Amino acid sequence: MILKTLNHALMITSFVFVMMLIIEYINIQTKGLWQSSLRKNIWKQYIIAAILGILPGCLGAFTSVALFSHGIFSFGAVVATMIATSGDEAFVIFAMIPKTAIIITILLFIISIIAAWFTDKFFKFNSGIKKLELHEEEYCNCFPKGKILQQLKNLTLQRTVLILLISIFITTLISGKMGPQIWNWKRITFLVINLISLFIVTTVPEHFLEEHLWEHVVKKHVPYIFGWTFGVLLLMNILMANLDLKNLIADNEIFVLIIATIIGLIPESGPHLIFVTLFSQGLVSFPILLASSIVQDGHGMLPMLAESQTNFIKIKAVNLAVGILVGLIGIIII
Repeated sequence: MILKTLNHALMITSFVFVMMLIIEYINIQTKGLWQSSLRKNIWKQYIIAAILGILPGCLGAFTSVALFSHGIFSFGAVVATMIATSGDEAFVIFAMIPKTAIIITILLFIISIIAAWFTDKFFKFNSGIKKLELHEEEYCNCFPKGKILQQLKNLTLQRTVLILLISIFITTLISGKMGPQIWNWKRITFLVINLISLFIVTTVPEHFLEEHLWEHVVKKHVPYIFGWTFGVLLLMNILMANLDLKNLIADNEIFVLIIATIIGLIPESGPHLIFVTLFSQGLVSFPILLASSIVQDGHGMLPMLAESQTNFIKIKAVNLAVGILVGLIGIIII
């Protein structure tokens, strides 16, 4: 059981790892292109906010809070981002249940825009934040012609480790020791994104690699994601081997819905994985997973919590209400 769980956790963590590298790379390359002309168009705010939310990771949520603090986003727009986002768990959802992940992403996008309009229409919430200091990413020439060969001749420890890790992922994926056992679209997708990430870590300049990929992705996120993933998967396997979880949950679906949405209030990546895992094993229904996804937002609300506890509570209250309402409607219909 432990070896099987370890293999599954490593596969999920490797997918999250390479996707984070790619997202970090894209973010730096496209910095600032979406910020103009938002103040005057509320529906554009909602759409941009929802897009920021459905982007895997917490960067979109941090950006939304920053725009809100500077008066560019309305309160409803921030609600949209926090409903749409699943934080780092979005990477895991796409790795574990890709087809369901696409459906959830579409529904979260639609629900977040409706909730944003409703919030701004019926509630008049002000920012309450004077100025929020968030890390501003500098421009990066991430494909420095003439310097790439020199970088490879003088490999740093960080670049060496990253190249080796991704090369191992690619080798185990091709050999079938990790990931899908047959060559399907999922296996091909995993291979493509690993090859893209290998290109990134091979070509980016030292500063970007050390400050963004190594310090931010590898040291800060990867150990945490692996620990949570392995722990939750192992816990679920132990519980399934010793308890009749399927009938226990089926007989108390409303109670499970309430628990799922309350856990979603925690401004932390990780706890939501419990319900992702339960759903992937057929132990909770889709409405519960959707409700949990609506309320939880990974680390996305931490900047808001640090700067305005009042706004943090208000946004979480709105998301909790939306999550319970959508979950109840889903349980009744399904």
